Amino acid sequence: MKELVTGSTGFIGAAVTRHLLARGLDVRVLVRPTSDVGNLQGLPVERSAGDLRDPISLRRALSGCRQLYHVAAHYALWASDPQIFYDINVAGTRRLMEAAREAGVERIVYTSTIGAIGLPAGEGLGTEETPVSVHQMTGHYKRSKFLAEQEVLKLAHEGLPVIIVNPSAPVGPRDIKPTPTGQIIVDFMKRRMKAYIETGMNLVDVDDVAQGHLLAMEKGRLGERYILGNRNLSLYEVFATLSRLTGIAAPRVKLPRASILPLAYANQWLSDYVTHRPPRIPFEGVKMAKYVMHYDSAKAIRELGLSQTPVESALEQAVQWFKDHKYA
Repeated sequence: MKELVTGSTGFIGAAVTRHLLARGLDVRVLVRPTSDVGNLQGLPVERSAGDLRDPISLRRALSGCRQLYHVAAHYALWASDPQIFYDINVAGTRRLMEAAREAGVERIVYTSTIGAIGLPAGEGLGTEETPVSVHQMTGHYKRSKFLAEQEVLKLAHEGLPVIIVNPSAPVGPRDIKPTPTGQIIVDFMKRRMKAYIETGMNLVDVDDVAQGHLLAMEKGRLGERYILGNRNLSLYEVFATLSRLTGIAAPRVKLPRASILPLAYANQWLSDYVTHRPPRIPFEGVKMAKYVMHYDSAKAIRELGLSQTPVESALEQAVQWFKDHKYA
């Protein structure tokens, strides 16, 4: 019997695939014909061509599979047509979950996002139990992932054998796109960071996230959510660490968020109506910066045994990988 991984060409999905192969498991991956397959080069996986918007390809990919890791998502801060977030992240997830139920898949791990987890009204850490609603979701990506998670939870209540994991901001090698967090590292290495807006984030080694997926498959309680995170940092602390690793000076000018919003809005307008390319200053990213996204991973550590590799080590690997692959 096989393990099916969606999103295997991406950052987290590639790490999950490698961890499954390291255990000697038989892995099939769902790959869109247009995907960059660089992260799969040299890996002994069976490729099944398909798309989350194509039900026939999903049924074909799931045939003979015992377990499913649904990592795929449309992950971006901007799209020329925002409907793509809902077609892939919401409808595509529901379509895949229903196909997995029909195929008799024994266990499923669904990759959500830390952005779907609530934050306390005052200071404090977000947990799996912190109340949250769709109205608190900033941007189409977070909103669509929240709605997708609600679809998965509904199916779990109906008996679907699924566990949800909520990774924070992973860092490490093979961030091929790169992700928004990876782009911050690349921009820093290119000396583009002349100033910054202070915010907070939770960083985690991408291999710890991948291991967390396998641990959730083995030990996770059905219908439960698990935050896969590690260390809570301010953005300046991230820059200070990157400065030690690269020798590049961290930006010293801290700008008020309100001063950047007009520029971000103008960038968004240009992207939407003129260039049709991602904005240099993402409007959704600036809006999200007002939230200090600090979380508590105690549940995943306690119940799953989630590793806590030092974030400095993960950042060092990321810097080296970006350098080796000429991103900066």
